[in-house]
Amino acid sequence: MAVEKDPVCGMECSDSKVTSIYKGSTYYFCSEGCKASFEREPEKYVSKISGTEEKK
Repeated sequence: MAVEKDPVCGMECSDSKVTSIYKGSTYYFCSEGCKASFEREPEKYVSKISGTEEKK
């Protein structure tokens, strides 16, 4: 049983069926709402995960 972290809310998702593919990587979500937020601004969440988020 795989456990992934939702990039939008940070919730751990085990065997989530709500996914999105962005630039060849699959991201897992706890809900359709988090998936929709990710798909509106994927770079915002991808940079947060990778630690490259811009500091203001």
